[in-house]
Amino acid sequence: MSTLDNTSLQLPKENPEAEDFLPLLGTDYIELYVGNAKQAAHYYMAAWGFQPLAYAGLETGLKDRVSYVLQQGKIRLVLTSPLKPGGEINKHIDAHGDGVKVIALWVDDAAKSYKETVDRGAKAYLAPKTIGDNEGEVVLSGIHTYGETVHIFVERKNYKGAFMPGYQVWNPFYRPSDVGLKYVDHIVGNVGWNEMNKWCEFYAKVMGFAQLVSFDDKDISTEYTALMSKVMSNGNGRIKFPINEPADGRKKSQIEEYIEFYNGAGVQHMALATDNIIETVTSLKNRGVEFLTVPSSYYDDVLDRVGHIDEDLLPLRELGILIDRDDEGYLLQIFTKPILDRPTMFIEIIQRKGAKSFGKGNFKALFEAIEREQKTRGTL
Repeated sequence: MSTLDNTSLQLPKENPEAEDFLPLLGTDYIELYVGNAKQAAHYYMAAWGFQPLAYAGLETGLKDRVSYVLQQGKIRLVLTSPLKPGGEINKHIDAHGDGVKVIALWVDDAAKSYKETVDRGAKAYLAPKTIGDNEGEVVLSGIHTYGETVHIFVERKNYKGAFMPGYQVWNPFYRPSDVGLKYVDHIVGNVGWNEMNKWCEFYAKVMGFAQLVSFDDKDISTEYTALMSKVMSNGNGRIKFPINEPADGRKKSQIEEYIEFYNGAGVQHMALATDNIIETVTSLKNRGVEFLTVPSSYYDDVLDRVGHIDEDLLPLRELGILIDRDDEGYLLQIFTKPILDRPTMFIEIIQRKGAKSFGKGNFKALFEAIEREQKTRGTL
């Protein structure tokens, strides 16, 4: 059975300004359309420690696509590739390269979630439908969001299987150990010029979210580039969606680079949480995952800025892990280089020690590191 608890929950409200009329129980899965799902699955297993969970393809009666489902902690990835030319998946991959198509949200009532959001102005993607097998049934529905990204609402309280009907258990011999990833902390979307407020208003009006924090070009800027960002959150705080847009700068920002290569708005990165970032990042680096680096001088005065932390500074310095503090505590974070051939999606590893913010104190060092990578690509 899935490690996500299928019990209906009344979760405490963390973001009091959010209406939370759905409500959302968590991130159910993230589906990427990829050029070669079999090889992508091997990458996320070998490099990232995801465990094989379920499979759908020719052997399960599908004729047009194949999907591999991987899980680590409460994080589920679905990797989907087309089996024939033409069609939606090929079109998506041709336009965007590998990328996130679906951010699926775990709900108690998929039909109600669909009605609430469509009635409030969401563009329908999938009318409520029930699918079943001998393990029970799952109800699905969906709406469009920024770019070609969609939200699927997943109601699985009456399902006991590994993933959902239409999939079979995937149990290969190769099962590398995990790296300690626990859950999706937040998912960041990049949108075009002057579109940030539009999509923040969408999440507020259509989904009952409220703004948690905002950053302007004074917060997120370097000598050359800038961007704007607002973080939208649902009431219980389990779903956090920062939305970025470009801001005027002397050179091409990372958001502009993303939009150019992704060919529009889309998911920029997933932030995955761990309880021990030193162990997790050490494992990832040993498996070949490449991270952005900051100058060693970053660590010379970092403790003057953030105060006492429980961890030794030396391994944080050696691994390039960044530190920031807010009124609630501190956090540790690090960002990979793009994990795809196009300079689009990357992954953040985050460990929260009480902090509920997003590392504002690290923005300058982080963005200068990204600019160094952009310079090597000739896209700055």
